[in-house]
Amino acid sequence: MIFRYTILYVDNVPASVDFFEKAFGFERAFLHESGDYGELVTGDTKLAFSSKALMRQLNKNPASPRPDAPTFEIAFETDDVVSALKRAVDAGATLVQDVRDEPWGQTTSYVADPNGYLIEICSAVRLPG
Repeated sequence: MIFRYTILYVDNVPASVDFFEKAFGFERAFLHESGDYGELVTGDTKLAFSSKALMRQLNKNPASPRPDAPTFEIAFETDDVVSALKRAVDAGATLVQDVRDEPWGQTTSYVADPNGYLIEICSAVRLPG
């Protein structure tokens, strides 16, 4: 078994795909002509978006995310957290936590996307060695 997708439920799939392309530099893999589903290339696991309208048609009732009370986060690892955070905020992300060096050997920052999803922008953990 492999971890294939993370799918975020959003009101506007094309706008969300555009935001993630601009904010994080991901490449668009697919956007359905209906505008109800799209995917970005992010490595081995795809980041996908499905419209809340489509989910309601499939008898699901997705809730809206809250960055102040998240139930999960997605994390993007980079060698340059400062530049990646600036790019995300310049593209319209909301700053949640500025760049911080953590005691476990990682640099972290947090933003919320325009839908309210919490996103960590971080470095790799540097294990003592």
